[in-house]
Amino acid sequence: MPAQPPIIRSKAAALPNPLRRLLPRRFRSDDVTIPVVRLSGTIMAGGGALRSGLSLAGVAPLLDRAFAAKAAPAVAIAINSPGGSPVQSRLIYQRIRDLAAEKNKRVIVFTEDVAASGGYMIACAGDEIVADPSSIVGSIGVVSGSFGFVEAMQKLGIERRVYTAGQNKATLDPFRPEKAEEVEHLKRLQREVHQTFIDIVKARRGLRLADDPDLFTGLFWSGLRGLELGLVDALGDLHGVLKARFGEKAKPQLIQPKRGLLGRRLPVGATLGGAGLDLAAVGAGAAGELAALAAERALWSRYGL
Repeated sequence: MPAQPPIIRSKAAALPNPLRRLLPRRFRSDDVTIPVVRLSGTIMAGGGALRSGLSLAGVAPLLDRAFAAKAAPAVAIAINSPGGSPVQSRLIYQRIRDLAAEKNKRVIVFTEDVAASGGYMIACAGDEIVADPSSIVGSIGVVSGSFGFVEAMQKLGIERRVYTAGQNKATLDPFRPEKAEEVEHLKRLQREVHQTFIDIVKARRGLRLADDPDLFTGLFWSGLRGLELGLVDALGDLHGVLKARFGEKAKPQLIQPKRGLLGRRLPVGATLGGAGLDLAAVGAGAAGELAALAAERALWSRYGL
C-alpha cells in the first residue's frame, strides 16, 4: 500500500492566537477542506426525460471546481456506478488524471454500492481506492446486448425491408437472422475495448494486483475480496478516512451541480430534458426513453442492486 501523505494544516494554524485574530475569518480557520465530487448513475453520452447519466460533459464542471481549490491537499471522488459507455468512462478517467497532474492534487476514490465495469475504470483514476467491505468492484470486461425479433415477425406476418449503401451498413440488425461473421466482427471490437480497459487497470494498479486468472474475465467481487485482489487499497468510509489522513478538523465539501431554471439542482450529467423540461421527449420519444430506462435498470440488477 502506498505511503500516506502527512496531515496538512493551514499556515494560519501555526500563528500565535493574538495574531490569528487580526486575519480575516477565511484565513483564520485551521480546518482542512476536502472537495468531494459524487459520481452516481450509469455512464452514458446523454440523458433523457426519465433518466440522467454520467458523461464527461456533465461531470467536467464539477471536477474543474473541485481541483481548483488551491488550499485542498486532495480531491475525494465518491463513485456509485454499474458502468455503461466505455468511451465516456475513459474520458472521465482521463480528465481526472489530467487535472490531478495539472493541479498537483492527490485523488482518493471511495466506492459506494458498486464501482464496476466503467465505474471501476473511473475509480482507477484515484491514487488510492477505498471501498466499503460490501461494495461491489471489478467486472473488468465488455458486454453488448440486443434482442432477436425474427420469429416474432414471422408469426405476425411482418416483412423487414432494409435499404443500404454499403453491404455491412445493417450489421447485427435484430430483425434479421444473426450472421456468424457479423458476430465475430463485434467480438473483435469488444476484445479491443477490453484490452484498453485492462491496460488502464494494469497501469494504475501495477504490482498491487494479485496474480489471479479471473481478474480480467468480467467477474466482480465484494470490497473485502477486492482488497485481497489488489483492486482497492483499503476498506473504510469517506469521513473516517479523510479525518485519519488530514486530521480531526478535516471537512468534506460536496461540490454540487448548479441549479436549473426552476431553482432545482440539476442531476450530474443532466440536460434540460433530464430536468423534466423536454416535453417532446415525454411524447414522441417516450417509448425509447422507457426502453433505455429498462436497459439502465438491467445494468444495476446485474450486480443484485
